[in-house]
Amino acid sequence: MPPRESCDREETPPSEREAALTPGRNRIPDLRERVRSAVDRSDGDLSRRRMLALAGTGLLGSLAGCSGGGSGGTDTPADTPTETPTDAPTASPTATGTPTETATPTASPTATQSIEEMIAEYNCPDPDKEADIVVAKDGSGDFETVGAAIEEIPHADFEGTRVRIEPGTYKEKLTLPSNKTDVTFVGGGESPEDTILTYDDHADKTDENGDPIGTSGSSSFFVWGPDFTAKNLTFRNNANPVAQAVAIRIDADRAAFENCRFIGNQDTLYNYGERTRQYFKDCYVEGDVDFIFGSAAAYFDNCEIYCKGEGYIAAPAQPEDMDYGYVFNNCTVHGDAPAESVYLGRPWERFGQAVFLNTSLSDIIRPKGWEPWVEQNHPDKTETAFMAEHANEGPGYQPNRRVDWSHQLSESEAEEYTLESVFPEWNIRECLNQ
Repeated sequence: MPPRESCDREETPPSEREAALTPGRNRIPDLRERVRSAVDRSDGDLSRRRMLALAGTGLLGSLAGCSGGGSGGTDTPADTPTETPTDAPTASPTATGTPTETATPTASPTATQSIEEMIAEYNCPDPDKEADIVVAKDGSGDFETVGAAIEEIPHADFEGTRVRIEPGTYKEKLTLPSNKTDVTFVGGGESPEDTILTYDDHADKTDENGDPIGTSGSSSFFVWGPDFTAKNLTFRNNANPVAQAVAIRIDADRAAFENCRFIGNQDTLYNYGERTRQYFKDCYVEGDVDFIFGSAAAYFDNCEIYCKGEGYIAAPAQPEDMDYGYVFNNCTVHGDAPAESVYLGRPWERFGQAVFLNTSLSDIIRPKGWEPWVEQNHPDKTETAFMAEHANEGPGYQPNRRVDWSHQLSESEAEEYTLESVFPEWNIRECLNQ
């Protein structure tokens, strides 16, 4: 089948339907009031992890996932106005008067670390923590649906919520709102195939007004809440291959996935959140056309990329001021697509970035490697996009036959694409290796 044109750029304007898909965005003012109240009630005695969550996810200013690419009403990654940050709450008390002999003085908390220092010392969710919520289709858990479990997660609670999802196929259209932070989903089976979160919308389906829901609206799962972690799960969109059909759209910053599977056809994995950080370790991603796409900085570590048909793997859309886009390191690219029928990627937007390092490429990869995605409303993307490789292997790695606007990195250049370089203030590998 010839590749279908990807990622419709003109989408229906924001509507009540779109707002319903992203409930956390509409409650940001209330959330900020709860944050201020939490600080006031603490008398300054906030835990390091709680203060980190307030600072690192943007709740002291604008909430991560709700600015800089988190529009939700268009599929064209573009600079969007961010909310004006509010003044950061402080844990230092205000003097209330001169104490008398009978007054009991209140100890004044001392700030021992800056917010930047607390971010640098980010503590991971406890891997040995018992599940706070259990989902089981047979009724043996707290809830029978994942949606009901999400509703139960407290708002503005930064101590972390662990949700165990027992084996089964859960057909639900899900949203994790932006005011539910530090959430971990763990599949309860022996493998990610045992626990599947799925839905079957696609871009050409219509809403209650008869309008197409578009690429964004097709997503089976919307992740807005920052510091989201998922392990041992499958995220799927099993719509018929007639249009874009997203398995998961990730707007959240510091989203991490370990031993997870992402199943779809066109536009499977939407790394939507501009300037957000997303990490994938030991994961499997399957699709055909532009099935890994978006504006985030996303790092794929030891992942399997499976191409179901001719097409394109990555469609990066990072803005000009981002240092990194997509990085695939120590991955395997293969599939049942015909030989020399798959491009490593094409720039969705002018400054998109994608780099493949130390990766095994099967013979399905086209010798040219990259496609420029020529569009009338864009200048020549080959002058601005950055597509590169280093030390790949396999019959699909033919550096001497690549397009002349792509890059082969030197050893010193490749060193800039370690996980620690891409995410210098997020020790996610250490987190997952606990």
